[in-house]
Amino acid sequence: MAKRTAPSAGSPTGPGSKGSAPAAGGQAVPVTKGLARVDRRTKDLTKRLQPGDVAVIDHEDLDRVAAEALVRTRVAAVVNAAVSVSGRYPNAGPMALAAAGVTLVDGVGPQIMDLVVEGREIRVEGAAIWCDGVIVGQGVRQDAGSLQKAYDAAKETMGEALERFAANTLEFLRDEHELVLDPTELPDLEVEMRGRHVLIVVRGFDYREDLAHLRSYVREIKPVVVAVDGGADALLEEGMRPDVIIGDFDSVSDGALGCGAELVVHCYKEGDAPGAERLDAMGLSYVTFSPMGTSEDAAMLLAFDKGADLIVAVGTHVSMVEFLDKGRAGMASTFLTRLKVGQLLVDAKGVSKLYESRVRKRDLVLFLLAAMLCFVVVAVAVFPRVFLESFWLLAREAWRSLTH
Repeated sequence: MAKRTAPSAGSPTGPGSKGSAPAAGGQAVPVTKGLARVDRRTKDLTKRLQPGDVAVIDHEDLDRVAAEALVRTRVAAVVNAAVSVSGRYPNAGPMALAAAGVTLVDGVGPQIMDLVVEGREIRVEGAAIWCDGVIVGQGVRQDAGSLQKAYDAAKETMGEALERFAANTLEFLRDEHELVLDPTELPDLEVEMRGRHVLIVVRGFDYREDLAHLRSYVREIKPVVVAVDGGADALLEEGMRPDVIIGDFDSVSDGALGCGAELVVHCYKEGDAPGAERLDAMGLSYVTFSPMGTSEDAAMLLAFDKGADLIVAVGTHVSMVEFLDKGRAGMASTFLTRLKVGQLLVDAKGVSKLYESRVRKRDLVLFLLAAMLCFVVVAVAVFPRVFLESFWLLAREAWRSLTH
């Protein structure tokens, strides 16, 4: 039940503004105001957030990718119906919000998703959430200190999360062993992957930095570029175009879908193909691919079974915490996919370090030409008479040979 009471005086006046209000005992209470944007799916919410908004989410164990996406939108505050750090494992997402100065109140309760109206101004006063002069929720206001304490405590109990992950992986391997043992039925693609490098881009951990460091690699090797859903937009932002886009197309823009890449709809075990309906409505042609696991797994299996010489991964999950950060039991399939393609799989960070230190042939040729030019200039400047006399003798001998 919402509680109606009088708002505190002295609170900030403009949307997206921060300030403080007096409280009992004379201690100031931090206040943040902004327009509410409400969505249970954080990645959908980030598409419509504007600077200064207040994001109202329901995201237990807020992962780093989602937190960084919220930070990039420059939200003023995040109100989480769930707890941002449950203690299952050490997730660093909430600390990214604190480091960026974003107000975070979590554990408000699921009712907040219905009580806050999209587009209405709300005020976060301390740990209380106000809307239309009514307290619609009360949670825990987090800061860098409280989040660090929760993070450290989660590290102590991480063994339980690993046990659950291991049990789920074994169960998945028993029920879906064909993922590892059997080849998948491959779609027909115009682009040839056999014997080539394949660069798979997921809009995940550190994808911007990895893409920026891979420019030399892409320019020299010219790999087949496969984007997983929103990874296509990430590539286009960096001035690169994907050859193939694969996924259920729930987080990729219409512009990316129309960039000319081949489209592969990831179909699930039950036969569902959620991305097909969108592509049909847009009049775009596509093929389907039905491996087990996530769309990220599907991209790797496609490259592997198509005969790729090397698979370079951008933004994918490489550490155990990143696997747990994904927050769903299905990540067992991702782990098993790594086992199958492991001999070909290389993380983009390793490739970027190799290519940052390489000297391109064109640069080496230019360097040698510059050195030769410097030698000629020095020779003419230091030994002008000897140079001219030698040139005259050579010219005279050449003339005599032609006239006699």
